[in-house]
Amino acid sequence: MKILMVNKFLYPNGGSETYIFQLGKELVKMGHKVEYFGMEHRERIVGNRAGSYTSNMDFHTKGIGRLLYPFRIIYSIEARKKLRAVLEDFEPDVVHLNNFNFQLTPSIIYEIKSFDKKRKKKTRLVYTAHDYQWVCPNHMMKIPSTGELCSRCATGGFGHCSRNKCIHNSGIKSLLGTVEATLYKKLGTYRKMDTVICPSRFMERVLSGNPALAGKTVVLHNFVNEAPEDSETGKRGRDYVLYMGRYDKEKGIGTLLEVCRELRDIPFVFAGKGALEKELEKVPNIENKGFLSGAALRQLIRNARFLVFPSEWYENCPFTVMEAQMFGTPVLASDLGGTAELIKPGVTGELFEAGNAQELKKKIKALWKDEAKCKEYAENCGHVQFDTVKSYCRKLLRLYHEEGKEGV
Repeated sequence: MKILMVNKFLYPNGGSETYIFQLGKELVKMGHKVEYFGMEHRERIVGNRAGSYTSNMDFHTKGIGRLLYPFRIIYSIEARKKLRAVLEDFEPDVVHLNNFNFQLTPSIIYEIKSFDKKRKKKTRLVYTAHDYQWVCPNHMMKIPSTGELCSRCATGGFGHCSRNKCIHNSGIKSLLGTVEATLYKKLGTYRKMDTVICPSRFMERVLSGNPALAGKTVVLHNFVNEAPEDSETGKRGRDYVLYMGRYDKEKGIGTLLEVCRELRDIPFVFAGKGALEKELEKVPNIENKGFLSGAALRQLIRNARFLVFPSEWYENCPFTVMEAQMFGTPVLASDLGGTAELIKPGVTGELFEAGNAQELKKKIKALWKDEAKCKEYAENCGHVQFDTVKSYCRKLLRLYHEEGKEGV
């Protein structure tokens, strides 16, 4: 089978890129042919035989080229032309779409359908929803200026995005996002999808409110790699509470820092990076390890008494929560979005009300003091089963082959 992975970034940039790279490698191991389409970039690590990519669009840089962005983020003639070259050369059986709005635009869906008409053969269209883009123009279901969780666009018109300046708190960007979302809703563009993969039941509930996606969604939680046997596997210190991830407001860092300041007798270790990194220096019982990966990160997870995941937006299917349990570390997490689906309260960890500093403080304090409970949770984590990339790909292939949702 020939599979074309489409994603705006073709270099390591975030979760969706990790997802497509690992899927691609595994599918090739299974005997399938995989190519990639997206933006050209100096750090690009995957590609296509035709050597065809769109020019890079970076909304955070300055230059005369940015003047054309308002037109290009709604409909891209360039993306259609560059994709056409790949389709004609590769002739894929499946196009697996990931993050493509704004940089590549939904115009590429029309190019795929035009190609099908030309060759008189259907290309199966599969989309993995990494965020809430198709029902919320700023993709987070949260108003940046106020921090308010919001589902107004998901249940009503997209004009709420403009009124609340939901995209980078900019009136112009928010208006463009509103126009883009409204246009493709009226055109019924997303009806052309064959399958929409939702990494959480929460995501499926949100997306199913869009009539265009009725009957097309399937829940398939993300995969995690099997835990490698490191040389230090048997040594577990369990002498700190761990946070890992971005040091950004929507991740609940502000609430967690407030709690850390009040629990001076509990040591916290943070691993990551972000806008609020300087704030960590003001809290003496926090040790900031910075961004880690590989064996160093695995050991940090294994040696934590438990991990705190205080996110204050509707997370989809966070790898962090899955990885912690895979390494035998219980999780204390906020109760928003798809996170709660990954934890068995009272078995592998606990939940608290997102943004509730007092409840978070109370639960951290209680868990820290109850080593027996933490040990029990840790042992239970050893029985948790998530899909590996191999088992995930087996399920994915059933969707590619149009075998339906049964058994997925």
